[in-house]
Amino acid sequence: MPLTKVMSVPIKDNKIDHLVQQYEQIMILEEESIDNAFARFNTIITSLKALDEGFSSKNYVRKFLRALHPKWRAKVTAIEESKDLTSLSLDELIGNLNVYEVMIKNDSKMVKDKREQNRSLALKAKKESSDEDSSTSESEDEE
Repeated sequence: MPLTKVMSVPIKDNKIDHLVQQYEQIMILEEESIDNAFARFNTIITSLKALDEGFSSKNYVRKFLRALHPKWRAKVTAIEESKDLTSLSLDELIGNLNVYEVMIKNDSKMVKDKREQNRSLALKAKKESSDEDSSTSESEDEE
């Protein structure tokens, strides 16, 4: 008779309880990428499925949306209003959020670049005006 590793019922139940608690309390941090958040979330739901426990895919979609940081609220609202959450797959949701995340990063980079460009123009203008001031005072000294 082959030896198989069988998880005892109390250990399995404790593991399920722990994973369900992680699932219920998952929060996606402000600086966390969608891919990292989904990897953590997917580990939990995959582990639950492996223990013959889990939730419906509709529940996964709603849970992930609720777990997002408040900075995502506008996008979450748009998804809830435009999509049928009962038929939206988790993969489709993650793809949608990834596209939005890239757009946010690009917009943020453009704003940052514009701000730096304006700062350098301001410094250049300030330098030029101080050069004019010093040349004016030099000509006054010569008189």
